Amino acid sequence: MAQILDGKGFAKKIQANLKEKIAQIQPQMGRPPGLAVLMVGDNPASAAYVRNKERSCERVGIASFGKHFPADVSQAELEAVIQALNVDERVDGILVQLPLPDHLDSVGLLLTIAPEKDADGLHPLNLGHLVRSEPGLRSCTPYGVMALLQEYDVPLAGKKAVVVGRSILVGKPLALMLLDANATVTIAHSRTADLAAVTRDADILVAAVGRPEFITADMIKPGAIAIDVGINRVENPDTGKARLVGDIAFDAAEKVASYITPVPGGIGPMTVAMLLQNTFHSYEAKLS
Repeated sequence: MAQILDGKGFAKKIQANLKEKIAQIQPQMGRPPGLAVLMVGDNPASAAYVRNKERSCERVGIASFGKHFPADVSQAELEAVIQALNVDERVDGILVQLPLPDHLDSVGLLLTIAPEKDADGLHPLNLGHLVRSEPGLRSCTPYGVMALLQEYDVPLAGKKAVVVGRSILVGKPLALMLLDANATVTIAHSRTADLAAVTRDADILVAAVGRPEFITADMIKPGAIAIDVGINRVENPDTGKARLVGDIAFDAAEKVASYITPVPGGIGPMTVAMLLQNTFHSYEAKLS
């Protein structure tokens, strides 16, 4: 049976460490770090994520400057709010909670955020720093994957890594981070020919496709490390109750892999921990 990579437990450790660092630095700064999360509309999943982020901020001593807007808010209004937050000295990180209503341009909003306050690490300038292997704010989910692998001393140098998914949120930045760690990286996707043959060649397999239990046990090389980035809500037709599953069919995969992340409790908590970490980095940078 695979060893569980416990993202939930490690995220708590990161938060305890951040709480300590913030307590040390705050007297010099004269204020706590600040994170502004902007949410539009009434998407229940988004509302739950935002509440979780705000509670996590509270636990470590980060001030929340959350703003909730009606679904029909205009692009111009949101951009004006972001510009005000860019110059607000109490705010170190800004995040726009996705998804947004169709009439809004999420890329335009992202470009409005000052790169040094880009808590999600998705501004083109920060992605450019990643491409060039330069310091900068990193995309939270892939950053969380890398931190979890490091915590468990998983060797990456020289290993074959396959990332299934090519999104700008996860797939592309994670591939670059794995390259930086000297892995040999393949990015696979929905149009990859004979996907199972590609995934079975992976020492490290990352699933980030957003399709419930898409990666089955026969697609995993025995002894591989299986990282599940997916979070999918699946309803049981008999009970009408929903449960969360990943992109990997966990029960069978656990018998094949050497390490595996669970859903929930794997990469999800790490994403939030890295959001707090990014906010702290921006805060700490103002000391120098």
